[in-house]
Amino acid sequence: MKFPVYIDIGSIRIHPHWVFESLAYLVGFQLFLRLRRRSGDALPSAQRLSVVAAAIFGAAVGSKVLFWFSDPGMLLQNWSNPIYLMAGKTIVGALAGGLVAVEWMKKRMGVIQPTGDLFALPLAIGIAVGRVGCFLSGLGDHTYGLPTGLPWGVDFGDGIPRHPTQLYEILWLALLALWIGRLDRAPHRQGDLFKVFMVGYLVFRLWVDFLKPGVPLAGLTALQWVCLAVLLHYRRDLPVLLRGKEAWTHG
Repeated sequence: MKFPVYIDIGSIRIHPHWVFESLAYLVGFQLFLRLRRRSGDALPSAQRLSVVAAAIFGAAVGSKVLFWFSDPGMLLQNWSNPIYLMAGKTIVGALAGGLVAVEWMKKRMGVIQPTGDLFALPLAIGIAVGRVGCFLSGLGDHTYGLPTGLPWGVDFGDGIPRHPTQLYEILWLALLALWIGRLDRAPHRQGDLFKVFMVGYLVFRLWVDFLKPGVPLAGLTALQWVCLAVLLHYRRDLPVLLRGKEAWTHG
């Protein structure tokens, strides 16, 4: 396989990142609408629209800011380069930024009930779809892993077998989506589906980023520090999330 793996549609050749990123948004949004029709919504339409707008804005800002500070030296070299400033983004930054923005918006509107359950499954599946494009993009996407001697190491084009961390993430997200789907059919507290997604995904990212190139800051990358910060935000929910159905039934 030669990377990047372009998608040919007739005489048009499209970069896989754009194809699967667009598909991720489409699949995630359609699944959100389907779940909302099936399960209903805890929020009136106007408030839901405000929450979604806050999530989009916070995700856009958070994804950029964390990308910039993932390599402070590179940021200092390119702080006046608009191409660099606009090019990169991170999923962890988007999740953290979206969380902060939504909590701020809910406080402004006086909303106290959890509002994220409808996003849990769409996020898990959407990110998994997007990671297919990351894998097919090869070295240019900067989501590959460190060199490895394991038999499933992938040469993304530089002659070095590397951890296919994108495939690790796709597999984990598939398992996480199955877990969320199972919990959705069992007794559970409102809001815990989203918390399960956030905790499950960020624990994975905290681990898998040890297998990726990165610039450490006091032992961890900026992305890993953000993972820890959000996990700390959910520290009071961890015992219930880990105990699962029994705790929801009796607690």
